[in-house]
Amino acid sequence: MSAARAGARVLVVEDQDLVLELILQVLREEGWAAEPAASGEEALRMLDRELYDLVLLDLNLPGISGMEVLSAGRAMQTDAQFVLMTGHGSVASAVEAMRLGAFDYLSKPVDVDELALVAERALAESELRREVSRLRGAAREGGLARIVGRSPPMQRLFELIERVAPTRANVLVTGETGTGKELVARAVHDLSDRARRPFVAVNASALPETLLESELFGHVKGAFTGASASRRGLFEEAAGGTLFLDEVATLPPATQVKLLRVLQERRVQRVGGGAEVAVDFRLVAAANVSLEDEVAAGRFRQDLFFRLNVFPVHVPALRDRGGDVALLAHHFRMRFARDNGLEPPEIPPETLSRMMSYEWPGNVRELENHVERSLILHAGARSLPFEPPQAARAEPARDLAARARTGRWDLERLEREHILATLEETHGNQVRAAEALGIDRRTLTRKLRQYRDEGHASPSAG
Repeated sequence: MSAARAGARVLVVEDQDLVLELILQVLREEGWAAEPAASGEEALRMLDRELYDLVLLDLNLPGISGMEVLSAGRAMQTDAQFVLMTGHGSVASAVEAMRLGAFDYLSKPVDVDELALVAERALAESELRREVSRLRGAAREGGLARIVGRSPPMQRLFELIERVAPTRANVLVTGETGTGKELVARAVHDLSDRARRPFVAVNASALPETLLESELFGHVKGAFTGASASRRGLFEEAAGGTLFLDEVATLPPATQVKLLRVLQERRVQRVGGGAEVAVDFRLVAAANVSLEDEVAAGRFRQDLFFRLNVFPVHVPALRDRGGDVALLAHHFRMRFARDNGLEPPEIPPETLSRMMSYEWPGNVRELENHVERSLILHAGARSLPFEPPQAARAEPARDLAARARTGRWDLERLEREHILATLEETHGNQVRAAEALGIDRRTLTRKLRQYRDEGHASPSAG
């Protein structure tokens, strides 16, 4: 028995008793779970009540016709395949039924071998459709799972990603630093037919001009000092896949010219080489500045901008995403707690309210870093505090003395506040904090453990 046939349910709709019994017998002997319906009315009741993989449907039924059953049944059974059975005089109607969604038709009297073959093909097609649907769902989940957000601007972003991903169009992702432009590029790749091929990322601003060209285009042996062997560039490394070029606005003029030619010709010439190599890649570029402004200022080629800007995608700033701040804070809280083997502390409503009123100039990356740092700094606490990072940086350490006098702190609390404030300023780096405090690392660790045991999780606690 084939994999498609095992466990498959078949509904046979036929008003002639002898024909119905013959078809049921053939199908059951082949291993299918076949059930009868003697009329169109009975078929619709069964289709409304049960799920089937295959419906064998007589076109010429009394009362509700086979065509009517097909029309209504396909709405009720979206995964089922319908195969029509018809006399020779109604072949034209059967062909019309196929235009309406039937998988195939059989001429009466039904040949049992042909019946088994058509049923097998219909079930295999049904199984294939389910697998494609499952894979598409998994691809969407995997491709967009890294991007957390439910706000309307993010829903629009998801729609754009899903629309452009299956195409071959170049994509230009824009947005402020820290908004997640590389995550968008990865989602475009993961949802495309290139998903099984490489995703290669390079930051144009992180490399000097000579090294950048070598990285992108490759080089031949002896092309420059230190080129002891020929090397493929990233365009070639991304063969069949996607090349993500971040900070594209920082490309030097000479590199812009070479990139434009690669995009036009789909061929790359290695540094120091003469021959050209054909390349097949999908380009996703990103910029955190306006390329239109760069073009107007003469720093970026207009023709290259047009080549890159085939499908623009803008990633919204975190301050424009409403409730996504709370969603992301909870997401990062759970992720970093899991990664560090810690119990995830709660984020109280008042803390979330303060987070949501903060501007987050560093966007999602700043929020992510803050939650990770806060979770490590206040490990063991029942809840996470939040002090606006800018406000915390604006408060000089000398203000602690004034606060201590106003609040009538004892020396023990003043020491605790000073240690925790210093740790906050060093972003949780205990080595740097110990050096700034003039104590050894073990002393700092012991004091932090003491503060956690006493419930003093926040620099402003108490």
